[in-house]
Amino acid sequence: MNILWVYAHPEPRSLNGSLRKAALEQLHADGHTVEQSDLYAMQWNPLIRPADYDHDPTERFQVANASSSALAAGTQTPDIVAEQQKLLRADAVVLQFPLWWFSMPAIMKGWVDRVFVEGFGYGIRRADGRSRRYGDGMLAGKRAMIVVSMGGSEHTVSPRGINGDLHELLYPIQHGILFYTGMSVLPPVLIASADRMTETDYAAAESGLVQRVKSLFTDQPIPYRTQNDGDYDRRYVLRDDIEPEAIGIRVHTTT
Repeated sequence: MNILWVYAHPEPRSLNGSLRKAALEQLHADGHTVEQSDLYAMQWNPLIRPADYDHDPTERFQVANASSSALAAGTQTPDIVAEQQKLLRADAVVLQFPLWWFSMPAIMKGWVDRVFVEGFGYGIRRADGRSRRYGDGMLAGKRAMIVVSMGGSEHTVSPRGINGDLHELLYPIQHGILFYTGMSVLPPVLIASADRMTETDYAAAESGLVQRVKSLFTDQPIPYRTQNDGDYDRRYVLRDDIEPEAIGIRVHTTT
């Protein structure tokens, strides 16, 4: 299988760097092909610019003021196209990053913003005119998983923890980016207490991550409700007869 590992940490000798090395070694040992997008090493530019979509400087003003569909009309710059091709080749995508201010680092958000453009990440329609999203998109059939580190303990991201439940913290990424574009999303790998990890703690974290990458193609995905399978009405609101007393993020997964 082909795996794309997208990595966002500025220090290759960090805890994240060591864990990535162990995970990639395991994937290679299991016979997988791995491509990487090491965003800091690539000096990835996270900023969307008119030049991303038009190589002719005389037309940049026009493109900058055009609709988003025009921006995805086949004139992306080579760096964007290269990342899109990596995604299309992948059977699974892993995003690895430290949790900074309750989200991914800006460089990884910029990778999403520039790569997942209209006609690739969104804006795709079925024959009946309905949008292909939330389980049915360009990247349907692929698996995705987040590997995230944080300084806080795992208790702080438990369902009653002060930082909020981990699945709710990652919902904009897991549901709003990965599942939105069609991918089946696996439960995340959390590396907690990263700033005070002992050798014993590290060994346990590495072993846990290695086991998760070994089961990348067998673990059960998060059971998000798909948009076009009847659970939502024409307004894309969950039907009144489905868990009528429930609200919030949890209603968008099946029990």
